[in-house]
Amino acid sequence: MSNNTQKGNAGEEIAMEHLLKNGYRILARNWRHRHLEIDIVAQTGDILVIVEVKLRASNAFGTPEEFVTKSKQKKLIRAADVYIQENGIHGEARFDVISIIQNPQEISVEHIAGAFYPTL
Repeated sequence: MSNNTQKGNAGEEIAMEHLLKNGYRILARNWRHRHLEIDIVAQTGDILVIVEVKLRASNAFGTPEEFVTKSKQKKLIRAADVYIQENGIHGEARFDVISIIQNPQEISVEHIAGAFYPTL
């Protein structure tokens, strides 16, 4: 397993703990369809939440959430559309980013609800 994969898994574990602690229900983790992937699919109330997890050792080169580029957002929107269609989901969906700084001195988690929106 690559170091990046290990870091990604660690970040997703931290994010899942955060979501569960805050009353979210986890529906899927590392959901894939061909070349599309969603880190975490969760639910809070009647809202489907598509979560992108970003973990960095510091924000020296920018905050983790700044690495969710427009291109990544478009892929997440396409992935969410496939997930919603495959699972027959009706109702509201939201795109969140969980930004994590993890180094030997600290672990900080910022949950950005509604981090971006699909554009027409």
